[in-house]
Amino acid sequence: MGLSKTFSESDVSLHSTTSYILTSPAKYKMPENSMPEDMAFQMIDDELRLDADPRLNLASFVTTSMEDKAKRLIMESLDKNYVDMDEYPATTDLQNRCVNMIAHLFNAPLKDGEAATGTGTVGSSEAIMLAGLAFKRKWQNKMKAIGKPYDKPNIVTGANVQVCWEKFARYFEVELKKVKVREDYYVMDPVKAVEMVDENTICVAAILGSTYNGEFEDVKLLNDLLMEKNKQTGWDTPIHVDAASGGFIAPFLYPDLEWDFRLPLVKSINASGHKYGLVYAGIGWIVWRSKQDLPEDLIFHINYLGADQPTFTLNFSKGSSQVLAQYYQLIRLGFEGYHEIMENCHYLAMVVKEGVEKTGQFKILSKDIGVPVVAFSLKDRIRYDEFKVSEGLRRHQFIVPAYHMPADAKHVALLRVVIRGDFSRTRAEYLLSSINAVLKELDELHPVAAIQENGHHKLSLNGVANGNGELPPAAAVENCHHKVSANGAAYGNGGTDTENGQMTDGAKCY
Repeated sequence: MGLSKTFSESDVSLHSTTSYILTSPAKYKMPENSMPEDMAFQMIDDELRLDADPRLNLASFVTTSMEDKAKRLIMESLDKNYVDMDEYPATTDLQNRCVNMIAHLFNAPLKDGEAATGTGTVGSSEAIMLAGLAFKRKWQNKMKAIGKPYDKPNIVTGANVQVCWEKFARYFEVELKKVKVREDYYVMDPVKAVEMVDENTICVAAILGSTYNGEFEDVKLLNDLLMEKNKQTGWDTPIHVDAASGGFIAPFLYPDLEWDFRLPLVKSINASGHKYGLVYAGIGWIVWRSKQDLPEDLIFHINYLGADQPTFTLNFSKGSSQVLAQYYQLIRLGFEGYHEIMENCHYLAMVVKEGVEKTGQFKILSKDIGVPVVAFSLKDRIRYDEFKVSEGLRRHQFIVPAYHMPADAKHVALLRVVIRGDFSRTRAEYLLSSINAVLKELDELHPVAAIQENGHHKLSLNGVANGNGELPPAAAVENCHHKVSANGAAYGNGGTDTENGQMTDGAKCY
């Protein structure tokens, strides 16, 4: 690509550093004039340096490190459009090999040499859309054949589902029937899920690795209960497993756990290659149990790129890079390599869990069997909450999200640390020291500084205590007859600063 306008060496040297840029970068309109490539690069690079370090982003499940040879393959294939299967047959073949390997990893009932049914996607969101469409079309075809209404399909799943399920339901007009979670049970209850199944249920969606706390749902129990209900009703309600996070973990760490195609009602599974498949963002996979589980009328055949090409995706043009990177990881690491990496992740999750427990201030909400995630909430939220802890950890460069559980357990707030393949013991120890430092900082900012004398509250200028010696947030006290200092500390005898509970600067009665 060339530019009609050329630049002299003096132009480039003059503008190659941002110290010579006196105008703000374009934000709304394309600039009228061109600029030297070094200048364009420097402007963007300077802005990107304000982003956090992806390796310290412990909120994300997405891979943040790959080997140099994998990066080279990615760079060398950036110009290949994956959809041009006739022009790039080798790329297409590598994608099909990935589908076959992943299907076998999930114990698909394939004969020797039989090709698996599936496709690469941009991520698990697209994969779930495709799976949902397949279930909806199969259900509609069945209902039409027996002369029953087919305009009110529904999916049963837990309230802990990722937002892509809600998108599917809204975009494709399917009712989402959510099984409520409850305190200390933050995933879908299989018993309640099966109770919600009716004749219009196109599938029950189980999650192998909840976004909230990494927990695996009991797919085996769900399958057994649903088989019994199908037998009683004559229905054939199937199961989809959303294994976005757990699909590349369970086969290596928990090979005896039955969650996949070993269960007869599991008809499709999605997994994110860009999570524990160990590929950079932009690749997911969807595989079906058999060809019969993907309705033929959803598959398009095109020939205007040079040959007949079957396609069942929501996207058309997309890069080949992540497909090739996935194949690289599968053959480079093999079962042995994936097992070792996932084992390391689990070990480091246990290190972090034990360190968090040693603080004495947190309750662990994640499970030892599941995605290598450590989810935890404060035992005592009187003086500060999880959001303050998260904010403090950002000052130590770590991004550790704080959030609430789904409806019906929304009063539970928690923090979550995701352990990825590039996590190390050194990083784990630094994280734990940072957590302890933040807790110390918060304790010093919000001390319990009360002494009870003769039934009256004597308080420091830093806070206010109730009868138990605890410090309520914002210096709030139960008895509204208190005197409040300028910083919100209330005194037990009432006085001239405020009377009858008229408090200032953040103190209030409750």
